[in-house]
Amino acid sequence: MKILITGTAGFIGNALAQKLLDRGDEVIGIDNINDYYDVNLKLARLDKIKDHNNFTEVKIDIENRDAIAETFKKHQPQRVVNLAAQAGVRYSLVNPHAYIDSNIVGFTNILEGCRHNNVEHLVYASSSSVYGANTKMPFSVHDNVDHPVSLYAASKKANELMAHTYSHLYQLPTTGLRFFTVYGPWGRPDMALFMFTKNILEGKPIDVFNYGKCKRDFTFIDDIIEGVTRTMDNVSKANPDWSGDNPDCGTSYAPFKIYNIGNNQPVELQHFIDVIEKNLGTKAQRNLMSLQPGDVPETYANVDDLINDVGFKPATSIEDGIARFIEWYRDFYKV
Repeated sequence: MKILITGTAGFIGNALAQKLLDRGDEVIGIDNINDYYDVNLKLARLDKIKDHNNFTEVKIDIENRDAIAETFKKHQPQRVVNLAAQAGVRYSLVNPHAYIDSNIVGFTNILEGCRHNNVEHLVYASSSSVYGANTKMPFSVHDNVDHPVSLYAASKKANELMAHTYSHLYQLPTTGLRFFTVYGPWGRPDMALFMFTKNILEGKPIDVFNYGKCKRDFTFIDDIIEGVTRTMDNVSKANPDWSGDNPDCGTSYAPFKIYNIGNNQPVELQHFIDVIEKNLGTKAQRNLMSLQPGDVPETYANVDDLINDVGFKPATSIEDGIARFIEWYRDFYKV
């Protein structure tokens, strides 16, 4: 297939592009290569795929309406996976406009590109952060998610609502994927595993929020990519049993679907750090702090729909996943 992926210099987008190229798909990759974090890491990711015969790089912002429209018109992708976004809960507290520009305006441009070019299926990144103030565990796609606690979360919830509108109005099949704390080789420097590893190796203290009692459903990158690929191949369909009298949040009368992609096994942050220490052979200096604004105490994914619809359940243990990340980190940074 010809597949357009946004965010191909990013952590998840690059790994997905690599997998799809390996299986023989043609990939149109969009990225603006911004400096939200280390540009050299983004360029190193792109180096892995840029010379592939079936890869076309397009360096534009998704919020550039005309450039996105032209890219869709020129390349006519069959399927689209939107992974470009302004990421990060904490950054949304200091630069809210970045989230509106990329996650709202940019996503509108992607939806319009799909609508006007007969795209067969749009898959897009949502986030576990949409569960916000919910406390019923594990988080289910069939639960109401109307109480976000960060603008990042609100922008991802907005994406789901926007996608549903296009599924309803234009019969555009859309699938939203709520990712749960993705980690692994080539990961983002602003995320805990990367920051902890870097600081521990440099003999610097690490900030441990909520006194290490946060629980996260850490999900290894390979499991995320398998989930994205399977859901992309499984075009969303209308739920014939959907009822407006008792509306199901995870499906619709329109061709619209939401999935959680998480490890289904929350891990306490203190234990997560223990495993990092074991792999590094070094103890961390832990700076215990209170819960940050915008953060949630715990995430835990119900993945029943993912299992039932596409036959997949993430299963990589943090012991295996962290070991693989640290092996990559030492090699990439020559530590």
